Amino acid sequence: MTRLVVVSNRVPLPSERGAKAGGLAVALADALRPGSLWFGWSGRRTSHDTRRTHVQRSDGITYATIDLTDAEYDGFYVNFSNGALWPLLHFRLGLLDFNADDYKEYCSVNRRYAAALKALLQPDDVIWVHDYHLIPLGAELRALGVENRIGFFLHTPFVPPAVFQALPRATELLTALCAYDIVGFHTPTYCKAFLDCVTECLGIRTGTDGRFSFRSRTVQAIADPIGIDAKSFAAKAEAVARGKDAAALRESLNGRALAIGVDRLDYSKGLPNRFIAIGRLLANHPEDRRQISFLQIAARSREEQHAYQRLRRELDRIAGETNGRYSEFDWTPLRYMTNAVKRDTLAGFFRIARMAVVTPLRDGMNLVAKEYVAAQDPEDPGVLILSRFAGAAEEMTAALLVNPFDADEIAEAMHRALTMSLQERVERWKTLYGVVATNTAERFCNVFMSYLARSDTVAQRPVLLRAI
Repeated sequence: MTRLVVVSNRVPLPSERGAKAGGLAVALADALRPGSLWFGWSGRRTSHDTRRTHVQRSDGITYATIDLTDAEYDGFYVNFSNGALWPLLHFRLGLLDFNADDYKEYCSVNRRYAAALKALLQPDDVIWVHDYHLIPLGAELRALGVENRIGFFLHTPFVPPAVFQALPRATELLTALCAYDIVGFHTPTYCKAFLDCVTECLGIRTGTDGRFSFRSRTVQAIADPIGIDAKSFAAKAEAVARGKDAAALRESLNGRALAIGVDRLDYSKGLPNRFIAIGRLLANHPEDRRQISFLQIAARSREEQHAYQRLRRELDRIAGETNGRYSEFDWTPLRYMTNAVKRDTLAGFFRIARMAVVTPLRDGMNLVAKEYVAAQDPEDPGVLILSRFAGAAEEMTAALLVNPFDADEIAEAMHRALTMSLQERVERWKTLYGVVATNTAERFCNVFMSYLARSDTVAQRPVLLRAI
């Protein structure tokens, strides 16, 4: 029987379920069956290379992990993955910090992943690799003689050739992506950007179906939007909204409308512009003062990098200025916290929120937008304000779409959400929920696995537009 092997940079171990489980663990719950293997980094760092693979099993699933040395963590993860690839893939070339030694470490760690994984593989395994940390992994496995079906899914945006080629070694990374049988993206826009890069950088003509041949291998690029279990999340939100945490939050509002933002503390999330927008709302619409309380939850991340340290200082400053200008003795307009909140608790908060402000400058998908919609009371739903540059915007067109770089536009959308009629809120929510309930996590897994399981593709000679 064919076994699914999932590979990600960080493996969510069984002990990390619940509060610590990330979006990937939730999204892949429908794909992982007893007998599956999940492989990747343990999250531990060591002073020296042990070359040991740790194995544990839970509910029939095997979790295999390796540790990284401090040098590997710095070069592979902090410096290249998050210091070069992350800003590149989010269109932030001014923050791109490339160092050739970090790139070598990135490739070396991928080579190490491949060697450790190969020892665990069975001949009929299908392998599903996730995200930008592991772009070269497929090529490294092929170099070791692995001929299994291997798919790759990118959870960030992908950029057009003019941006992609700003990265030194870009062609090497693009060539590595072509070692996969399936390359998946959240949206048709990202998929097209990848295919445009293949054409412009590698000189390969691609088919209208996203298929092309490279070095005797047929590659299929697909758009496959990630989702959530909408019905389950809705039921959880309804139950948790009656719990003590939601009750405490509701009591603290003193009858005011709750606006909520939930993000990782990251420069791609547009948080400074969002904070400025709150001040603009209060300045431009004095009638909205004391009518709204904004709760921003921004869990800390990647605190080793200077860009994130600068972001946190900037947010502290804007939040302080906004609250200093507009707060009254019994009302604070902006509540800002950097501690993580459990997903179950957030579900209840989403249900009682009159609006969610999801305004990343760029985002691969953004599941918070989908969770907020799923959590709403169908009889009295809130309003989703969504960046037009989030992947979710290509599906969720019934949201109030805004330019996240325009604080005044965000402020006007917030005012509109506060004053929107119940009828319009219900109509917009019904359309949005239809999308969220259709493009679920289960559908995401089934679509990708249906492509990955196919073996009927026949490699053809590539059509060259120019020599490479």
